[in-house]
Amino acid sequence: MPRIILMGPPGAGKGTQGEILSDEWQVPRIAPGDIFRAEIKEGTELGVKVKSFSDSGRLVPDEVVIEVIESRLRQPDTQAGWILDGFPRTVAQAEALDNLLVEINQPYDSVINLDVPDQFLIDRLKARAIDQGRVDDTEEVITNRLEEYNAKTRPLLDFYADKVKQIDGTPSMPEVTEAIKDFLA
Repeated sequence: MPRIILMGPPGAGKGTQGEILSDEWQVPRIAPGDIFRAEIKEGTELGVKVKSFSDSGRLVPDEVVIEVIESRLRQPDTQAGWILDGFPRTVAQAEALDNLLVEINQPYDSVINLDVPDQFLIDRLKARAIDQGRVDDTEEVITNRLEEYNAKTRPLLDFYADKVKQIDGTPSMPEVTEAIKDFLA
């Protein structure tokens, strides 16, 4: 089974595609945001630490995110494969991930980037905010998230360079899933 790093800007469909492929391949989808929300809900030590960052509007520091990913990748269910969704987000995280994967002998197979133009994402996220009643997802907030992605995460495309497979994320969900599966076949 594959070990995939799934990249793309906010609203590109990483979570949706990650869930679909995870179910189909029976491998875990590992998303730091999901792990953090679960830890906060359970009131764990990690959850308290993460909540203190989010409550003050700060990003969770790289070392905490890397610690969480390392712990998760060392669990038995990851041996057959995994899909990383939303990690790494920075070059520093990518470098730490590369070192970790060598240490635990779990090299990744592919880096897939869901490529979607900014204006398409803004329109998609505004529609999703309306559908889901997310009043905090204003165009300004969405634009800020995209700017942060472009500044901090987009450089990973250069870091991974020729290992990145660009997949057009603008077609329908099933078409994007098929494009990913066709590439990995």
